[in-house]
Amino acid sequence: MAKKVLSMIKLNIPAGKANPAPPIGPALGQAGINMMEFIKKFNEMTMDQMGSTLPVAITVYEDRSYSFVVKQPIASDLIRKAAGIEKGSGNPLKEKVGKLTKSQLRDVAQKKMADLNTDDVEQAMRVLAGTARSMGVEIVD
Repeated sequence: MAKKVLSMIKLNIPAGKANPAPPIGPALGQAGINMMEFIKKFNEMTMDQMGSTLPVAITVYEDRSYSFVVKQPIASDLIRKAAGIEKGSGNPLKEKVGKLTKSQLRDVAQKKMADLNTDDVEQAMRVLAGTARSMGVEIVD
């Protein structure tokens, strides 16, 4: 028989740099998960992606065991790296901070495709173009 799910925890954690400080510690402690065991597993799994912030979905079962899924880096992280900028704009309508070509956007869309709710690259590009616009990054041909 399948284990009964107690809760789902979603966190954004820097790759290879998980530690018991907030927000990780309180979220895992509240669920009754062995924090140090999770942190060790997560850091080992994500060492090769250092510098990215990764979404993690942790499923906690009734017997206090857990499983977790590490997803692709968050879209804004991928866009920032592709555009070569430090951070997004504080006022994206008036202040543009970078440019992204269609081919760069396609590369980002293909990396992020597994986490999006579409199978079409063009549709994924539209989703990510919206994220880029809200960060003050222009999409150019």
